[in-house]
Amino acid sequence: MTTAPPSTAFDAPGPGQWTLDRSHFPGATTPITEWLITDSMGAGMERVFADVGVPADRIEARFVHGFMYTRLVPLIGGDRPPPKRLPPALVLKVATRVHPAFRARTKAAERSLTARAFVDVVRDWEQTTRPRLVARNRELQAVDVETIDDAALDAHVGDLLDQLLENLTLHFELHGHDLGPIARYLHAAIGWGLDPSAATDALAGASPSTARPVVRLAEIRRIVETSGADVRTLDDVRAVSPEAAALVDEHLEEYGNVLATGYDITAFTLAEMPGVLLSGIRTAEVPTGEDGAATAAALRAQVPPEARVEFDELLADARSVMDMRDDNGPQTVEWPTGLLRRALMVAGRRLADRGSLFEADHALELTPQEARTALTGALPSPDEIEERSRTRLAQLGFDPPALLGPDEPEPPLDVMPAPLAEMVATVQTALAHLGMDGASTNDPYVGVGIGQEPYTGRARTADTADEAIEKLEPGDVLVVRATSPAFNAVLAVAGAVVTANGGALSHAAVLARELGISAVVGAAGAPAIPDGAMVTVDPLAGRVSVS
Repeated sequence: MTTAPPSTAFDAPGPGQWTLDRSHFPGATTPITEWLITDSMGAGMERVFADVGVPADRIEARFVHGFMYTRLVPLIGGDRPPPKRLPPALVLKVATRVHPAFRARTKAAERSLTARAFVDVVRDWEQTTRPRLVARNRELQAVDVETIDDAALDAHVGDLLDQLLENLTLHFELHGHDLGPIARYLHAAIGWGLDPSAATDALAGASPSTARPVVRLAEIRRIVETSGADVRTLDDVRAVSPEAAALVDEHLEEYGNVLATGYDITAFTLAEMPGVLLSGIRTAEVPTGEDGAATAAALRAQVPPEARVEFDELLADARSVMDMRDDNGPQTVEWPTGLLRRALMVAGRRLADRGSLFEADHALELTPQEARTALTGALPSPDEIEERSRTRLAQLGFDPPALLGPDEPEPPLDVMPAPLAEMVATVQTALAHLGMDGASTNDPYVGVGIGQEPYTGRARTADTADEAIEKLEPGDVLVVRATSPAFNAVLAVAGAVVTANGGALSHAAVLARELGISAVVGAAGAPAIPDGAMVTVDPLAGRVSVS
């Protein structure tokens, strides 16, 4: 990493303090993705915070030189510079009880904590929202972007941008509902003195959507191996039997246009990497992760007897939202974003053929406004768009600061009404265990351990998921900054995983539990592990050792 040049200062993008979040975007984010996240996160979180009674206005995101920063915006005065110090505790205590905004949030928090509204949200997801999203994704996927004319392709890009902005707002709103029960369970577990890593291990097996792609690939592998056929292409796999052909086509129909190497439109889709799918078929095994029952029983025995019924209820609530949480991203974001990438690449090829772009993938550098009329309107010169690409990629070499802006003092929990204090603690727990609170240990090779058995293997360090896919051999230890849901095929062949970012609720942690592999997440020094070095991943100690 290199420090940003003096002319590229990392200034706070607004009032208050901002925390670097590399869990989804490692840097060099495209203009379209910056727009989508900036315009959707605040709106989605504002909705759900008001609904469940969080005494903050929203979590919002801004990008500084391609790096994502987030801020928890205060309920009152969030758009003004924060005070250097808080008013006296007595003033705060009165204000949180008499100010109309706080009174409304207190009532919402009381309802949320007692009415379990997330039950309706999960039911609606399963019965209405998810089927609607899948149907819309399939409708957009059915558009033949290769043959439609320029005006129709521009309109299709516009439809995808509109759909994604709506979806992402929903995406963040849903996360407020699913993370609430999980964070309340973890907050209570920590209060009872339970190990938070063990508490999250008790959630294993509650997310079948996470393991579903690997289960299907393992079934295709079984059919191929039973046939004895030597398969070198996907067409060879299809030729094994009608059943194998149907399963391959079903897999591509469901996952082919889903982003497979990240969250930005620069990431590749599975359809663009047939060799990866073939490798997944050759190596996939039925996941061996446990269902968390044994861990839950051991934890329950450590809970005070008078709190065990509460433990059971909180754990059941947390498990009930896990599948929605993990299925949310692929349906709301990664599938339609993959379709947007597909459309932009076709537009880019047409523009490159005309000399309007130097390279087809320079279409990914367009702003949302430019992308809507890329083929039928005016664009900047190809030199200007090429310069955007160079500038954006150079950002990967920057070393962004972890925090921007002045300290933003937080009111102590004991000045708030009890329901609000519990909601604040819930949000803090969620941010900490997602790895979004900016906290880190002094030891760069220590993080959160997932699993029960140490694992030793050869490290394969990668800056991007496509690099990881290219390098990884069965049994290797995958070392990356963070993973996305599309890493499923990669982690299915990994012996263990190490990430620099994330916490016990991060994607890497959830996937490791569901697939039954050891992991250490949130080890800040992971990117410095030499590629090819022998490492031991010890989940019980939460440590990575380099031989």
